[in-house]
Amino acid sequence: MDTKLTLKLDNSIIEQAKNYAKDKNTSLSKLIESYLGKLVEPNDTHEVTPLVKSLSGVLDLPKNVDYKKAAVSVLTPETFIALPE
Repeated sequence: MDTKLTLKLDNSIIEQAKNYAKDKNTSLSKLIESYLGKLVEPNDTHEVTPLVKSLSGVLDLPKNVDYKKAAVSVLTPETFIALPE
């Protein structure tokens, strides 16, 4: 059952959201309903894709690896590769 909801928002945000909804061929109500639905759905409903499953366990790393240090050492401006949009 649908229920009416009144919100008080910044006018510029409302206008931008209306334009976004129009570009996506949906209503602002449906857009907000979809967004709120995503916020409240349990996180365990996301399925791991077959690609990610196939990559799981590929690397055999020592137990004491500092993942944050390792990521920072690899992601330098010289080694960073931007993916095409």
